Amino acid sequence: MQCLAIEGGHRLSGTLRVHGAKNAALPILAASVMAVGESVIEDVPDLQDIRVMTTILRQLGAKVKAEGATLRIDATRINSTEVPEHLMRLMRSSIFLMGPILARFGRVRVSKPGGCTIGSRPIDLHLKGLRALGAVIEEKHGFIECTANRLRGAKIYLDLPSVGATENLIMAAIFAEGVTVIENAAREPEIVDLANYLNAMGANVQGAGEATLIIEGVGRLTAVRYRVIPDRIVAGTLMAAAVVTQGDVLLQNVDARHLGVVIDKLREAGAEISVYDSAIRVWMVGRPKAISIQTTYYPGFPTDLQSPLMTLMSIADGTSMVTESVFEGRFKHVSELRRMGANIKVDLRTALIEGGSELTSAVVEASDLRAGAALILAGLAAKGTSYIENVYHIDRGYEQVEEMFAQLGAKIWRVQKDQLATAFE
Repeated sequence: MQCLAIEGGHRLSGTLRVHGAKNAALPILAASVMAVGESVIEDVPDLQDIRVMTTILRQLGAKVKAEGATLRIDATRINSTEVPEHLMRLMRSSIFLMGPILARFGRVRVSKPGGCTIGSRPIDLHLKGLRALGAVIEEKHGFIECTANRLRGAKIYLDLPSVGATENLIMAAIFAEGVTVIENAAREPEIVDLANYLNAMGANVQGAGEATLIIEGVGRLTAVRYRVIPDRIVAGTLMAAAVVTQGDVLLQNVDARHLGVVIDKLREAGAEISVYDSAIRVWMVGRPKAISIQTTYYPGFPTDLQSPLMTLMSIADGTSMVTESVFEGRFKHVSELRRMGANIKVDLRTALIEGGSELTSAVVEASDLRAGAALILAGLAAKGTSYIENVYHIDRGYEQVEEMFAQLGAKIWRVQKDQLATAFE
């Protein structure tokens, strides 16, 4: 098993291009099953979750060809409506396939999805919405089977603005008869990107990025060439890393409109930030100042950047506070940051961080994707060489993560777990 080794104390500087957004690419790849012809999706990151999705598409009967960061997908002859259970368990985002497969074939069978253990993420909203569209759903023995002779437009209210449910229901409604209205819809940039992709293929989705979505059913979609938006979470992680290391970093292929609240909070911490058409420069002089954040749905502070920002708070001057309002299991990185010297107290969904800690190297474990990002930042700031186990979590969201940080001057590399014992002798 591989681990990441990070030698702390090196200031990040230089220029880096941010890769395409995983959370936009996955539903776009799922939507490709509804198109006639060959879809060409550009700037798709080479990540474990993407590989799982393309494997699922091949298992369903689609032709998938990778050409660097471009994927060519021809789903014309898909011959299966069942997502293989072993692949479904590897990635929660495989649930995105329910809507498009049901829309195209009138039937889909999946097992309950896997993914990071960051708290309860029930799929009740997905199923409630599909039932409203006319699907008959049976749940038994860990499987979900949906059938529908004909989906029909409906008015759907989401109890929570779930990104996954919003995306799934948009796709399910594309071929439905009549008009579908989704209220209290998620507003994330990835929702807008999916809607733009579907509309480019001939769909009629209005209101993406707003709380109310209107989808008018169409008869068919035609494959197109499309470029995925930049990954705002990767960009935010790198911005925080520049602050933590008192660095100077220029990030290219970034949409600052997707990072408004993150930019505000980093500036509050003392960072200097310049915004350009498709780039952001972040530089930091001195120790950051304490800040407080409360995660919420877009356009609020993203839960996916709560963990990396907590590392920043650990070394900041003063007392910071984090309130996690989205996932109750998103503080698993706290115990590992404590191992490195952070002073953090947790009470239910609130964490109090006494800043000014001098982080020291340790062997730590990434419990999930974003916890792993927090530990990378801690390793960059710590004295000595730190080792992060369970690097496969990190590989789910950051393409060639060690090369990405090394390009900015970090001393980071992969080692085998059995090398850790000798590293501390």
